[in-house]
Amino acid sequence: MTDIVDIRGAWLAEDDLASARERLPIVYVDAVPVRTDERGQVIEIGLLLRAMPDGSISRAVVSGRVLYGERVRDALMRHLEKDLGSVALPRVAPSPQPFTVVEYFPDASVTGFHDPRQHAVSLAFVVPLDGDCSPSQDALDLVWVTPVEALRPEFQAEMSGGQGRLVRMALAHCGLLP
Repeated sequence: MTDIVDIRGAWLAEDDLASARERLPIVYVDAVPVRTDERGQVIEIGLLLRAMPDGSISRAVVSGRVLYGERVRDALMRHLEKDLGSVALPRVAPSPQPFTVVEYFPDASVTGFHDPRQHAVSLAFVVPLDGDCSPSQDALDLVWVTPVEALRPEFQAEMSGGQGRLVRMALAHCGLLP
């Protein structure tokens, strides 16, 4: 039998987190929320409007750190509930597999994925939702768009830090790129 690690005390103090961000890659999860039809085809993508680390306002997927001792599935569930509400009803597999791994860097020219605070390694998932969603915590708004709308240049321009590229990658993973 394995011991279960208590993650409640796993948050770093702000100074400690800043120090860690200067020295270590931080593990994150990115979740692209989707609505599906009865055949399982993606018909809508949910994107948040939020303040980004650089101070700008941008459309973004659900994202957040994985805490020490926390399973990836639990981190996904925690961030989906935090950003989309407790009745979003995400369908996360018992052992979820990311569709890609994204590396965010303070220098946007390294990978095209940018986080001015840190080097972050993020496991990215497409997550179907069955419930009612409403933006919460630091999310300002939530909009549901069709895959075609999400690919439009003007909508892509509303996403920063590589989030538009991540959404395109998610759509490609789901077989929805034209």
